[in-house]
Amino acid sequence: MSRQAIPFHAPDVSSLARSLRSQLLERETIPGHLEFLNILARAAGARNFQQMRAETAEAPVGIPASEPAAPAAEPVDLKRLKRLRDCFDAKGRLLRWPAKRGDQVLALWGLWSKLPAQTDLTEQEISDRLRLLHDFGDHALLRRELYDTRFVQRTPDGRTYRRIEKVAPPEAAALIQLI
Repeated sequence: MSRQAIPFHAPDVSSLARSLRSQLLERETIPGHLEFLNILARAAGARNFQQMRAETAEAPVGIPASEPAAPAAEPVDLKRLKRLRDCFDAKGRLLRWPAKRGDQVLALWGLWSKLPAQTDLTEQEISDRLRLLHDFGDHALLRRELYDTRFVQRTPDGRTYRRIEKVAPPEAAALIQLI
């Protein structure tokens, strides 16, 4: 008997990973084949693998069993937002470099929003702008972090920088509005 191919679709890979991790942490042993299929099915939004298989069998060939659910908007962590807001002064200048990496990246979104869009800046110009945007005296750290986290791009010789246009995630957008 030939094996029936069962397509697997997850609307959001990040949610899938979180669900898989939490389900695997609840276990004391490595799951068997069927148990792992059930874990995958639950992570993708089905009750279990049997339901996923039944929905696949009902769907016409070439059409997904169900429309992928729109990814739920990530809730904004207000406590984190307030903590990060306290890293900036009333004029939106970064007063201190946050200790946590996630907070640092969120703070970089605030700096990114203050850089001019679609404008080439020399290393000196971006350094001057960053000096005006922070108050702890390490513009080189900020310039490197903006580059390393792909907020700006630069030429191979490092002479010219340009902001990379992106859509800010909900938490970053909220921080940008606050500062």
